[in-house]
Amino acid sequence: MSSFLSIDFQDDQLVLIDQTKLPLVEEYIKTDELERISVAIERLEVRGAPAIGITAAYAIALALKGVSCNVDEVFNSAYKRLASTRPTAVNLFWALDEMRSVFEANKNKPDIYGILLEAAKQIHQDDIEMCNAMGKNGLGIFEKKSNVLTHCNTGRLATGGEGTAFSVIKTGYENGLVKFVYSDETRPLLQGSRLTAFELAKNGIPFAMNTDSTAAVLMKEDKVDLVITGADRIAVNGDSANKIGTYNLAVLCKHHNIPFYITAPTTTIDLKIETGNKIKIEERGREEINQIKNVQVTRPEYDVYSPAFDVTPNELISGIITEKALHRPPYNFK
Repeated sequence: MSSFLSIDFQDDQLVLIDQTKLPLVEEYIKTDELERISVAIERLEVRGAPAIGITAAYAIALALKGVSCNVDEVFNSAYKRLASTRPTAVNLFWALDEMRSVFEANKNKPDIYGILLEAAKQIHQDDIEMCNAMGKNGLGIFEKKSNVLTHCNTGRLATGGEGTAFSVIKTGYENGLVKFVYSDETRPLLQGSRLTAFELAKNGIPFAMNTDSTAAVLMKEDKVDLVITGADRIAVNGDSANKIGTYNLAVLCKHHNIPFYITAPTTTIDLKIETGNKIKIEERGREEINQIKNVQVTRPEYDVYSPAFDVTPNELISGIITEKALHRPPYNFK
């Protein structure tokens, strides 16, 4: 069973596992500083859309710790700094707006820090419960004991609870519905081989790592029964943004007649965006492509194109699992 926490709150400080050092080193960041938390999000020391939202909620509360004057200025500055960290994950902006609502309703009260902290803790607890519900709702996708392929990381390291797609995998395994898991390495930062593998091993689930480009061979050889991934933002029509390489998998699934599923909480659905064409895609720095662990592997002056996410069209998605239901096409989340 899992024996680690990706996000915790202890002694008036936020505690985050440093995901950039996993799986070789299990090290934690403990801080109450807004800037340190913001940098942790930017550096991907904490990542995964739900986890980013929870982290931002705690950061907003901590920004008001010990503050008794100019609370509006302090809050707005913290909000702006956190909003600048990652543009694609909608949970970040959802959590910030939730915290703004609590702040506006209570900013004249003497214990504004305590009130905001309780709101952040509630967001965290709600995510734990949503993860459990997604796991249960996902049981409906299994028609037999299955081999599952997944991409990027969607477990405790990406959420406040057991995960999104990972919760479905874990719940399926516990119910005798998952036989084996293939984990895409997930280039360029290897979230699959570093983080998902770490979580699968912690939970005793049989698995193997594979390069992203091996997925087609696995499908051709009938070694994959279905694919489950997470999402960082979902449009009203079901178009889903997720880690780069997800769209490839959906296209491969279509060709090989394999079901492709997305799992995400309803907070990941952006009701302001009708289609995936409106989703802003974050681009990462060239060093994530031309270096591995700060070791130069190609010439540094070569140009790089490095989108962090891609968008899978709704027609390629067999179902979207949320904490409320297993949604089938056609999708309309309004």
